[in-house]
Amino acid sequence: MFWCALIIIFDGYDLAVVGIALPSIMRDMGVQPTSAGFMVSSTLFGMMLGAISLGTIADRIGRVRAIAICIVLFSVFTAAVRLTRDPVMFGIARLLAGLGIGGVVPNVVAQMTKYSPRKIRSTMVTLMFSGYSVGGMLAALVGKALIERFGWQSVFFAAGIPAVLAPVILLCMPDSMSFLVRTGRIEQMKKIVARIDPAYRAQADDVFALSSQEPAHGSTIARLFADGRGFSTVMLWTAFFMCLFMVYALSSWLTKLMASAGYNLGSALTFVLVLNFGAMVGAIGGGWLADRFNIKYVLVMMYALAAVSISLLGFKVPVGILFFLVGLAGASTIGTQIVTYAFAGQFYPAAVRSTGIGWASGVGRSGAILAPIVIGYLVSQALPLQQNFIAIAVPGVVAVVAVSLIRTSRSSQATPDAVAEADPA
Repeated sequence: MFWCALIIIFDGYDLAVVGIALPSIMRDMGVQPTSAGFMVSSTLFGMMLGAISLGTIADRIGRVRAIAICIVLFSVFTAAVRLTRDPVMFGIARLLAGLGIGGVVPNVVAQMTKYSPRKIRSTMVTLMFSGYSVGGMLAALVGKALIERFGWQSVFFAAGIPAVLAPVILLCMPDSMSFLVRTGRIEQMKKIVARIDPAYRAQADDVFALSSQEPAHGSTIARLFADGRGFSTVMLWTAFFMCLFMVYALSSWLTKLMASAGYNLGSALTFVLVLNFGAMVGAIGGGWLADRFNIKYVLVMMYALAAVSISLLGFKVPVGILFFLVGLAGASTIGTQIVTYAFAGQFYPAAVRSTGIGWASGVGRSGAILAPIVIGYLVSQALPLQQNFIAIAVPGVVAVVAVSLIRTSRSSQATPDAVAEADPA
């Protein structure tokens, strides 16, 4: 959990740092809002490609190697942004960094799911994933101080520091047990089992075998639709799409919409902190509830709360209540996204867990790319404030229906990922 949370904090910093530095970048490079939109969206395209490709590759080369590759990608290419001098090179660097930012997510979620006790699995995953909000707040606090003293390039230079973490991860983080069995690394497997169960005493004739539901060789995308999981996989993708649509619609247009309504929100730093603090509360609280109740129905409740809270932002309220609603929106959108990742990690069998989370995340990223464009068009039509927020809230209703239709009887929790047995001799 320590290593995965640390990775997610750095990942969250790298994702948020562009938004913190963008006004200074636009002024320094002399770019217009259209070019700035391309510079930002290039990261989202990279994240979509990274989630799909590196999530799938990890089930073949091992999650630890895939995580190390992602750390190098998002650290090196985010740091390289400071050397760019025009929007095109900036966009290319952020596209390559996005591969690592998006690719690391399904792998750390799958890794945390694998090594979490079943009774607190959702809490562990969401607690780990709340590092994203910590990274966002870190970018807001540290980034502002660095930009004022050393210019916008300094915040990207600092983002290269996590690259030194990659070799440490390779040495310290254990791979998934099913991957170790498939690759014949039995001695390492014995050491891991002994840490999980201190009463276990390794014997020379111990045999570790995959369960009957576990394939002997790698994984394929087709297995996401096998064993009756096809319809539920599509519904899970729908939920990811709708959730990320809400997240990026709010992050792109909330400040603009509120300003046009006459609200004085104070500094952007305060807004970012409120949104991310709400996200942390939503993620940790949602994970806690998911470990005590059915995670599917916890998600249904959270998506419904997102639809309601976002709709209420369209009404004129005092500034204090507005910030409360913004925090509630952060809890029920960004926080819900994190709980949805935990749900996906528990839904798929171990051998296709990274693949399943990666594809769900990748499809969801198309919602993130589409949201700023769709809401931007609606804003240009000068619609009443309430209609704009209702448009952002509607995906929450769709997500409620999608999650309700997922059949959890097809999830991985019906059977163990791997079994260990002693040779009769």
